Amino acid sequence: MQKKRVVLNYPSHLTDQPVISRLIKNYDLEINILRGWITPREQGRLVLEITGKRPALEAGMNYLKEMGVETQPLAQDVRWHEDRCTHCSACISICPTKALDIDRKRMEVSFHKDRCIACEGCIPVCPYQAMEILF
Repeated sequence: MQKKRVVLNYPSHLTDQPVISRLIKNYDLEINILRGWITPREQGRLVLEITGKRPALEAGMNYLKEMGVETQPLAQDVRWHEDRCTHCSACISICPTKALDIDRKRMEVSFHKDRCIACEGCIPVCPYQAMEILF
């Protein structure tokens, strides 16, 4: 099984269409909605974790493209500004997936994009604005 974390941007004409249910039904994919914003007849944006067998996952991603849904990896929208980080570790305890972690020997914070679910818990606790989520 493969897993992808993606951001979907819906054009206005698709906000009332069953796009996600078709991914589940027609491509046998498991969908975990991490975040969502849908404004009827205007726009839609979903952050998903999609799981399935590789061929089904690829077919589902092609379906989204054909429908006119823009997709991009979640990691593209999450940025850690390492140059701003002072490694104070204020963000470590708030991160539910351990995307922000600390090496206790060196006392340095590191960011693992593949673990991030864009919950934004780190944003308000970082006094140096080292984390940025572009939604």
